[in-house]
Amino acid sequence: MNAEQAASIVTGARSAADLFTGDSPARVYRRYARLLHPDMSPGTAEAFARLAELWSDFNRGQQVGPYRIGPPLHRGGTAVLYPADGEVLLKLPRDPADNHLLVREAATLTRIASEADPRFLPYVPRLVSKFRHKAGRAVRQANVLSQAPGGFVPLNRIGTGLDPRDVAWIWRRLLVAAGLAHRAGVTHGAVLPRHVLVHPLDHGLVLVDWCRSQLSDPSDDVLGLTRCVAGLLGGHPRTMRAFVRGCLLRPPSDAWALLGELDELLEDLYGPRTYRPLHL
Repeated sequence: MNAEQAASIVTGARSAADLFTGDSPARVYRRYARLLHPDMSPGTAEAFARLAELWSDFNRGQQVGPYRIGPPLHRGGTAVLYPADGEVLLKLPRDPADNHLLVREAATLTRIASEADPRFLPYVPRLVSKFRHKAGRAVRQANVLSQAPGGFVPLNRIGTGLDPRDVAWIWRRLLVAAGLAHRAGVTHGAVLPRHVLVHPLDHGLVLVDWCRSQLSDPSDDVLGLTRCVAGLLGGHPRTMRAFVRGCLLRPPSDAWALLGELDELLEDLYGPRTYRPLHL
């Protein structure tokens, strides 16, 4: 690309979102800035000024469909999450070829919301809306999701060696989240620590990123969530250790039944459940 071509692209851009696409908007900006700087390319002052205006707009927030979004909040392997107006998250695939994954996520969350027990719906994100977003020649599926309140942290940021009583409530809520989906006829498909958000004090939990959801064996979800909690446990009774090992070796497909078994074990070990704040 030469300066003349860069000037044509910049002056023809309708918005910052049209110009600064891809995984590194800053790299895009620097590339155009080098080509269009008046000291390097005489006659490009107008395009350079337009570039600066668009870059300023991008850093203030850009418009995606009806939503004004801020800088990326999280970049995953499949999609990028942006904070948006109305305390929601806007999710876009990194590659338009992965649009089908976000379409699948939207369908799964819609199905869970319509068929699952309303008492447990806070354990999964709420699909606020969905639409197709066009930026340049690329068309991406956009999912607008509810945002977890402040104080939630991903499980992979919680240390190991936790008291089993602290791990127990995380395990219980994970089983509810998985069981909720299974009763609606879907599975999560990728229960990993980075997809589990917990609130250490309120004992809240949200299982996020349903892009890999499918009609697979529910025992795969149970195995995934058991691995999540097994990685947190520190010193724990032999019976708890054996229970975890059994779930890893032969993960059951009924999350609700396993929850009942876990509750019986916890009552035998610790008596009636009591609140314990998780101090990180």
